[in-house]
Amino acid sequence: MKKIRWGVLSTAKIGMQKVIPGMNKSKHCDVVAIASRDAEAANQAARELGLDTAYGTYEALLEDSSIDAIYNPLPNHLHVNWSIKALEAGKHVLCEKPLGLDTIDAKRLLDASRSYPELKVMEAFMYRFHPQWITAESMVRTGKIGPLKTIQTTFSYFNDDPKNIRNRADIGGGGLMDIGCYCISLSRFLFGKKPERVVGMIEYDQKLKTDILSSGMMDFGEGTSTFTCSTQLFYYQRVQIFGTEGRIEIEIPFNAPPDAETRIWLHTNEGVSEKVFPICDQYTLQGDAFANSILEDTPVPTPLSDAIDNMEVIDAVFKSAKSGTWKIV
Repeated sequence: MKKIRWGVLSTAKIGMQKVIPGMNKSKHCDVVAIASRDAEAANQAARELGLDTAYGTYEALLEDSSIDAIYNPLPNHLHVNWSIKALEAGKHVLCEKPLGLDTIDAKRLLDASRSYPELKVMEAFMYRFHPQWITAESMVRTGKIGPLKTIQTTFSYFNDDPKNIRNRADIGGGGLMDIGCYCISLSRFLFGKKPERVVGMIEYDQKLKTDILSSGMMDFGEGTSTFTCSTQLFYYQRVQIFGTEGRIEIEIPFNAPPDAETRIWLHTNEGVSEKVFPICDQYTLQGDAFANSILEDTPVPTPLSDAIDNMEVIDAVFKSAKSGTWKIV
């Protein structure tokens, strides 16, 4: 069975601990190489993960003609530039979220991708590939809760380490970019479009200069979505999806464990029904879905236009919080 040979740019924790192990369990992915600006770090990562090849520069990885696709988990400010370099090297690209630092930055990758129509590029929002989200979206679409009216999302963790890339404002750190992007993405996913306008409130860390508590409301016309995300609150994540005839609750919406079952609940006037999903790895599912689009030369599951839409909403929330007014998206 044909497999896509992958190379990974950097020894980022998300890649080392989640994405690479997940992709190497898939039917159509074979992660064979990793690169770091530190050759010893690359060698150590390759040993730990059982990868064939380690490179001491990102350029060397891109020059490897045996690599079909690149996974890019670099810090946010490097997403666009190195994804473009990967395209220029003839590689397909799976780029971590958020796609760029802002809409203008992200559009550079969209524009560049048009020069390489034979190559696939996708933003890595892995949650959409988990069966719990496919089921929740199907429940909404088929009217199990009646017309969708509002979504409430909470996503938080505590991390005030100034050396952590998520806490560096100069390279795109902060809660809205790191986890608020999920709150926005899932809302667009379920409503099937961008919000018409948004309003946001943001609290910044005085030393780190990153947003540490962000709340927003999105107006989709026929309904709303509200969210709170934080990098300095007690850990929690939950999604509530409300219609006129029911409610869907997703227990672990984003960091679904690869080694345990997950659950969602459908609440209606007839009672509560629980749906339990067998153990699966959403990173495995994401990898196979992207690889299949390469092997079958079909559109990627989530086009770059979706990533641009998400960045536009993120930008609008930042602008709203600064101005204290609603912003049109």
